[in-house]
Amino acid sequence: MTLPITALYSGLCGILVLVLAYRVVAMRRRLRVGIGDGNNSDLARRIRIHANAIEHIPLVLILLALAEGLAVPALVLHVCGGILVLARVMHAVGMTHSAGHSPGRFWGVLFTWLVLVTLALSNIVFALLRGL
Repeated sequence: MTLPITALYSGLCGILVLVLAYRVVAMRRRLRVGIGDGNNSDLARRIRIHANAIEHIPLVLILLALAEGLAVPALVLHVCGGILVLARVMHAVGMTHSAGHSPGRFWGVLFTWLVLVTLALSNIVFALLRGL
C-alpha cells in the first residue's frame, strides 16, 4: 500500500524539522555551547521550538497515515496535512519572536491540536465503519 498524501506532508514536515534543528545548531556554534542552552534564553527557545515540533509532528503523521490507509477522503487528508505544516510554521515563528504569548504560538498550537483531534476521530469512525 502506498500513502502518497502522507508522504507529501511527511516530507514537508521533515524539511521543517531539519530547518528548526539547523537553527539550534547554528546558534550553539555561534555561542560555543556544546550541549544544553548555556543559560541563553534565545537558544533555550530555539531548542523548545524544535522539541515541540518533534513532540507533535510524529503522532499527527501516524494518524494521517492510518487515516489514509482507512480511505478517509483525500480532501480531509490534504486539509489536515496542510494545516499541520502551516500550524507548525506559525508556532515556530511565534515562539521565535516571543517567549510568552504570541498569536503565532497560540494559533499554531490550536491548529495542531485541531488536526490531531480531527484525524483521531476520523480514524475511530472509519475503523468502526470498516467493522474492525
